[in-house]
Amino acid sequence: MVLLDSVRQALTSGHLAHLVTLNQDGSPQVTIVWIGLEGDEIVCAHLPNHQKLKNIRRDPRVALSLETGGKTGGLDNYLVINGRARITEGGAPAMLNQLAQIYIGPGTQFLPDTSPPGYITHITVESIHGVGPWGKGH
Repeated sequence: MVLLDSVRQALTSGHLAHLVTLNQDGSPQVTIVWIGLEGDEIVCAHLPNHQKLKNIRRDPRVALSLETGGKTGGLDNYLVINGRARITEGGAPAMLNQLAQIYIGPGTQFLPDTSPPGYITHITVESIHGVGPWGKGH
């Protein structure tokens, strides 16, 4: 799916995202992540092999939600994305240091160069919902 400019802007503006994965018993597992874009894929980085990564390897269905600032029709804007994720190994420290420039501030060195390689989650967007310029009727 090609992302609208308004969605791209929301995804790269430093809003914390809630990443929802599915536990083995089908229950949701939610964590907050920093996100960025690589082309039309949403990306986030992780150092340890947390439960969310184990869940994605077993079932790639994920959801992301984030408040995006602003209002539409008096309601706070938010974005909900459903998609499929895949995990690649390596590159997490570089990505986290890059995202730290947005989430913490310019010039931030979040992780040392000696950090473990970690993992990158790549999310392919399947549907977009919410209130804002990406919502129905906009």
